[in-house]
Amino acid sequence: MEHSIWIEKYRPQNFNEIRGQKEIVNRVKALVEKQNLPHLMFTGPAGVGKTTLAIVIAKEFFGDTWKENFLELNASDERGIDVIRVKVKDFARTKALGDVPFKIIYLDESDALTKEAQQALRRTMENYTNNCRFILAANYSSKIIDPIQSRCAVFRFRPLDEADVYELIDSIASKENLTIDEKAKKALFKVSQGDCRKLENTMQSCYSMSNEITEESVYSIASFAKPDELKEVLKLAIDQKFENAKSELLKVMIKYGLAGTDIIKQIQSEVWNLDISDDAKVKLIDKCGEIEFRLVEGSDELIQLEALLAQIMISNS
Repeated sequence: MEHSIWIEKYRPQNFNEIRGQKEIVNRVKALVEKQNLPHLMFTGPAGVGKTTLAIVIAKEFFGDTWKENFLELNASDERGIDVIRVKVKDFARTKALGDVPFKIIYLDESDALTKEAQQALRRTMENYTNNCRFILAANYSSKIIDPIQSRCAVFRFRPLDEADVYELIDSIASKENLTIDEKAKKALFKVSQGDCRKLENTMQSCYSMSNEITEESVYSIASFAKPDELKEVLKLAIDQKFENAKSELLKVMIKYGLAGTDIIKQIQSEVWNLDISDDAKVKLIDKCGEIEFRLVEGSDELIQLEALLAQIMISNS
């Protein structure tokens, strides 16, 4: 039996295999074909293809010598100024191997670099432009200093939409001989929220139990409450049945192993499906935000969640 991790096994190897981000891929592909690559910045949430696209660029650009001409660093591991001064400079100052004009340095999670390291990086980008290009990946571009942003062509990645996620599910299912019904596909989309890495990890975890993936197994593996069960909890609160709503919420949290911060995000998305006025929905969303902040600050989970159920009851009284 093969034991490879699916996120690596199904990592795209060329531009055509990358799902979603079609406009970004087309623009980057054109730059690579012209061998006219500026410094690039990829921003966006986790698992949407930033690292994959950087590796594909290196493979397409350098061919067989891509590993020698491509340096990948994770800035959240090595976030200090010394990394920029030593590792990056040592790689940047030497000429590229083969018939290519420059090397590529990929800095993942570059928004974790300290401000001092970013200033050092800015100087390095200026000094080694002749034989080196940088690709920076970040979840939040706002954490990157302006002088670096202005030196890069910025590409903003989005989570994969439903059609792209279903395409990826079908592709993996056919290669791994999986059986997946429509409800399970919907559940996979809901728990992954357009994150390929989360999608593939969830599918592989479900597959380790059975090659038939069901809605139940997806929610269970992903520690994600079934929307119907959560809707029932909220409905009990709207119907003024506080004790029932409280005990059902506790059951759901225990069943799926959810922390307060997990469940509050799911409640927030279910609020829009409640049978209450839009004005009441908006007030509840505001309350969800307030309670999520309290939970992050260390407040007692059960007290805060009870407070939210109480608020739902008031909104419909």
